[in-house]
Amino acid sequence: MSSVWLCGGRVLTGAGEEQMLDIEVRAGRIATLGVAAPDVARIDVSRWTLWPAFTDLAARLREPGPREHGDIASETAAAAAAGYAQVVLPADTQPVIDSAAIAHLIHEKAIRAGAVRVLPLGALTQGLEGRTLANMAALKRAGCIAVSQARRPMASHETWLRCLQFAAGSGLTVFFSPEDAALAQGCVHDGFMASRLGLPGVPNSAETVAMATQLLLVEQTGVRAHFGQLSTAGSVQLLRWAKSQGLPVSGDVAMHQLHLTDAAIDGFNAFAHVRPPLRAESDRRALLEGVASGVIDAICSDHQPLHSSAKQAPFAATLPGMSTLQTVLPLGLRLVAAGDLTRARLIDALALAPRRILAQEARGLAVGAVADIVAIDEAVDWPVDARHWHSAGRNTLYWGQSLRGRVAQLWIDGGACRSAMTSLTEA
Repeated sequence: MSSVWLCGGRVLTGAGEEQMLDIEVRAGRIATLGVAAPDVARIDVSRWTLWPAFTDLAARLREPGPREHGDIASETAAAAAAGYAQVVLPADTQPVIDSAAIAHLIHEKAIRAGAVRVLPLGALTQGLEGRTLANMAALKRAGCIAVSQARRPMASHETWLRCLQFAAGSGLTVFFSPEDAALAQGCVHDGFMASRLGLPGVPNSAETVAMATQLLLVEQTGVRAHFGQLSTAGSVQLLRWAKSQGLPVSGDVAMHQLHLTDAAIDGFNAFAHVRPPLRAESDRRALLEGVASGVIDAICSDHQPLHSSAKQAPFAATLPGMSTLQTVLPLGLRLVAAGDLTRARLIDALALAPRRILAQEARGLAVGAVADIVAIDEAVDWPVDARHWHSAGRNTLYWGQSLRGRVAQLWIDGGACRSAMTSLTEA
């Protein structure tokens, strides 16, 4: 059986130290870690560090739905260029992923795009309308890796309870994006900047009230639960409590929430209009501590590409969202450089913890593991501009800036991904 060796790359060992290793890839898996023989097929990766490829737990691909913001082809190309082997697609597409037919369509389009794996979430309720349970069993058979209500409200707590009972009985994980619709009527964090700019605020309790209720229902039903895109210090405390009680829960935070606060909205900067909103500095620090300690398991992109017209309106009328896939790695490396996260914790939060949450193999760069590998040039500075940007959405606060750290190559199942190679050759 033919194989290829990735030679000379720096690999982080289990002890947290970098070591020069050659990696043999055969039949889509890592066959050997060691030193390559002189007569084998080899790829020189000595300029780069090798990490397990990333898994994103929340990335909007804008398809199915209006194509002006992007599509599966453009956004999976961006994911590959950013080092992702797979991305989780939330259920709130247009139409909603509430039938096997929609799930099959997404899989077909992702295979045709040929960049990364797309893992759809199925809808908890029909049309995400919060009233009638979706056919979760059929969604699971169609390849939905979990179910979710996204940020759509439920008609009642009783409906929540019935949905979670059914999901638990079907062995499905439920993805929560906690938000109390009655409290989340604003567009920015309910703090000083909201008052200064005269914008309606969203209090922290919009997230924590919903999360507390959902955790009580998780405790009652025993369903495996993941709480995504957390934004408040209170949510970190709730997740810590839930884990201390032995509840089957995990959580993630978007990378931009670890760097930005509501100060970014100054001047009515619509590129800082996201949902959940950018919070206070105290929340940012609590989220970062939550990731560092492992209370928050994973870091996601919460990628939401938008056409430029979506941000050209009065702040409150603009669509929330930020195009983030390609900024996750350099912003993560910035946290490592600042001493806020260890390199091992960053790798775990981007690559291994998401796989554990999805009940997938999470062995990293080990013999026998799936050969999803990303080669990273940590020293290169690159401009965030049209030449280096793959997403159809340019709605990022980092446009025009220079970021350090970039994907040089990506292998999925041991095969080189063309999108990652393109990003390197364009540099």
